[in-house]
Amino acid sequence: MKPLFLSHFTTTSCLGRGLSQTLEALRQRQSGLMPCDFDIVDLDTYIGAVAGVDEVKLRADLQAFDCRNNRLLQLALEQDGFADAVTTAIGRYGRQRVGVFLGTSTAGILQTELAYRRRDSVTSALPADFHYAETHNTFSAANFMQRYFGLSGPAAVVSSACSSSAKVFGSARRMIEAGIIDAALVGGVDSLCLTTLYGFNSLGLLSAQPCRPFDTERNGISIGEAAALVLLERLPDSADADAVLLLGVGESSDAYHMSSPHPDGLGAKIAMQNALRIAHLLPEQIDYINLHGTATVSNDAAEGRAVAALFGASTPCSSTKGATGHTLGAAGGVEAVICALALQHGLMPGGINTSQCDPDLPLHYLLDNGAQRVDRVLSNSFGFGGTNCSLIFGRAN
Repeated sequence: MKPLFLSHFTTTSCLGRGLSQTLEALRQRQSGLMPCDFDIVDLDTYIGAVAGVDEVKLRADLQAFDCRNNRLLQLALEQDGFADAVTTAIGRYGRQRVGVFLGTSTAGILQTELAYRRRDSVTSALPADFHYAETHNTFSAANFMQRYFGLSGPAAVVSSACSSSAKVFGSARRMIEAGIIDAALVGGVDSLCLTTLYGFNSLGLLSAQPCRPFDTERNGISIGEAAALVLLERLPDSADADAVLLLGVGESSDAYHMSSPHPDGLGAKIAMQNALRIAHLLPEQIDYINLHGTATVSNDAAEGRAVAALFGASTPCSSTKGATGHTLGAAGGVEAVICALALQHGLMPGGINTSQCDPDLPLHYLLDNGAQRVDRVLSNSFGFGGTNCSLIFGRAN
């Protein structure tokens, strides 16, 4: 594939708003995970909540879209001059030539949960001010983004669990290569809700302490929320040395089990191999791997075996979910932005909360930050049902 240019990007999570706060938190090895105090949830677990989401006000013409998910999305797109960059791109390409491809898992389902608490006591009807299509429906995020910027090009939302906002890079790449669009807004958003928290609790996957990816004592995930956005364009004739490029997208679907990965990480390995093939790279040319690293026993083991089989024990790697929590449908986008920061600032973030690496997984897992030039990175995102995606990013020079 021809490399694509990440001309602008931003992320907002429990680590902070925008690139500066995110980078500083990673450098200082800070975690945004806190004991769960979300809404009426009564669970012994940690979460990565974004402060100030409830105070975000949507424009008057977008009030039907008002929900936690879209407020978080707006909070993110107004960081780092991202909205201005999109407006400039629209002026350059036209409203029909800018696509929107976002990932989410639960969208605005919290709005439905709140609506059900206000059902009519006699008829059980949902309140008249509840707008399913603009909030709960998974397409609402892309629809909101289109309305926010006045776009009329292709738009889609991928909801493939935790690979969602990684797979959208593949969707955008195919549209740009086909000549249908000239630029794309890609990324993802997922916000906290009771369905997610109690759902993962019912599966026995929540940890009662901040999650510890790849630790020998790991015992479950910490759920977070976040939004991450990237403006993806064709590579210009000249690019700055610190410009970040999308070099490869690898996807696979192993369909081994509805909620468990293949024990040897077969689908994960195929996704990584596909990304390397499309990028025309060898495993030894990858400087750092941002692991999916959820901190569950089976997921880390499967990914660890797949990475070890392909890269051996020499390539530095880590999971940043100890800092952000598992942001589910937004995870791929958040970690793509973290990889972009790694490339620009020579930072390989060490895994937070992990103290003793699992000896059965022979990886070069970073327990502290590494500081060196980073030219190419790989980011893994794997979801329920065996949906896998690996992305490769690199520096322009």
